[in-house]
Amino acid sequence: MIVIADPMDPRLDDYRALNDQPFRRRYEADECFIAEGYVAIDRLIESGHRIRSVLLAPSRVDRFLERAGTLVPDGLDVYIADRAVIASVVGFDLHRGVIACAERRTSLELSDLTSSARRVAVLEGLNDAENVGAIARAARAFGIDGLVLDPTCTDHYSRRTVRVSMGEVLLLPTVRGGSTSDTIGQLRAGGFEVWAMTPAGTADDLWELPVPDRVALALGAEGPGLDRRTMAAADRLVRIPIAAHVDSLNVGHAAAVTFAALTRP
Repeated sequence: MIVIADPMDPRLDDYRALNDQPFRRRYEADECFIAEGYVAIDRLIESGHRIRSVLLAPSRVDRFLERAGTLVPDGLDVYIADRAVIASVVGFDLHRGVIACAERRTSLELSDLTSSARRVAVLEGLNDAENVGAIARAARAFGIDGLVLDPTCTDHYSRRTVRVSMGEVLLLPTVRGGSTSDTIGQLRAGGFEVWAMTPAGTADDLWELPVPDRVALALGAEGPGLDRRTMAAADRLVRIPIAAHVDSLNVGHAAAVTFAALTRP
């Protein structure tokens, strides 16, 4: 463990200006990402991503060693810095006091996922990192085998996505695909039945449908929903029946309900 007192120490460069999104996109590029909090770092270690370093406040050292010390790879740099130093580096008061930087993996191809998957979620136009994180966490909870993101979806390695997913996104095979309609074509060719989720009253009731052996769920951003071409390419339009006076569900909640429905007895 290495104690650092100078916030300008270059060994902390991976952690600079975490709330400056344009800077972080340039800095991280396709190389690295941040995991924040004990649980997310546990999942990070479990996922096998190569960890560059861990940064801790002094009050967090014992708990970090208790939870993850036996799993940390030999030779990993663990930096210890006072909270004021950490705040100066990251740009805000890091309440959790524990953070790690790790290296990204090369994105999978769709065929890598579909060769063995039976349940996948296709996300279109989701630019809210917290929604993507919530969907990833629910996907892991309910046995979804992977995510397919269209080109307009937010970065699934973003700090907020990793944090909200409690690190589960790091264990979930994820593909950055092309247009959703093209992805649907490939999924159907691979034997998947594709359900486009929509609040439209004319769509099929989720609770009345038999679950196919292989199914892909297309989920769109709140507000615009799925593109009309995506809806046209799907095998079914499917809705979650809710009270008539409620417009719709948050996409993260809708995803969790739908994932649970797929695994119901």
